[in-house]
Amino acid sequence: MSLDTARKSARATAFWLIAALVPLPAFSQQTRPAAQFPTYRPPRLADGHPDLNGVWQAFVTADWDLQNHEAQSGPHPEINGVYGAGPAGQTIIEGDGVIPYQPWALEKKKQNLANRTKVDVSSDETWHALGDPEFKCYMAGVPRANYMPFPFRIVQGSSPYILLTYEYGSAQRIVRMNTKQEAPTPAWMGWSRGRWEGDTLVVDVTGQREETWLDRAGDFHSGDLHVVERYTLASPYHMQYEATIEDPKVYTRPWKISFPLYRRMEKNIQLLEFKCEPFTEELLYGRFSKK
Repeated sequence: MSLDTARKSARATAFWLIAALVPLPAFSQQTRPAAQFPTYRPPRLADGHPDLNGVWQAFVTADWDLQNHEAQSGPHPEINGVYGAGPAGQTIIEGDGVIPYQPWALEKKKQNLANRTKVDVSSDETWHALGDPEFKCYMAGVPRANYMPFPFRIVQGSSPYILLTYEYGSAQRIVRMNTKQEAPTPAWMGWSRGRWEGDTLVVDVTGQREETWLDRAGDFHSGDLHVVERYTLASPYHMQYEATIEDPKVYTRPWKISFPLYRRMEKNIQLLEFKCEPFTEELLYGRFSKK
């Protein structure tokens, strides 16, 4: 080896040693500004509105935690090892990246996290009080259903309705366009009323059951939850999703999440079944079965 080659090798080794010793930056509490996409004119249906038909999926880790979070073990790592472990992820909350809880609500969120894998269906008082609703195979609610690690389909035609159907739990939502009708009763997937603002589909969601959570970290809401979603196509392959979340019983102010949804491009893509009820029967009702 020549002297010059040896010097270059030594400099390269020193560079990587220094790089390895420099700590990675901690999560920033400030979210990055949303990507600025070039102007896109989407294909349109006969009624002139953008064509949102397709199978879509989010690739964020918000179902584990809406806020910044480190990688973490799942329940019972002594049995499951890395199976069920949660990945690290960045917040999808705009602004400071934190949910603006009232003080009492922040304490309840912490209790929810501690009790996320506990269930007790022995009475009405404990039926919903313990355990992540996803853990028990409840329908996810809005906006959680849109950032779970499962695809969903938008079915849009010339009728005054748009259908969203989800792989997880075979849940469905009907978006009733241009109606003022209020939710007749609380429902797991809420009551969705839609309208167009230019090329953006705006969906006003009320009437959701308070038993749903926003993620596995115990983030929650009350029965007064009000969500306004915005779906905007940004290219043939993805659209921007935004949701403004308001609940004066739980939060100090409205807050907003945003992330891209990606069109699934596999040949003959379709939603498959993920009916999770059989996976939870023993967990929920095993104590009542004959032995």
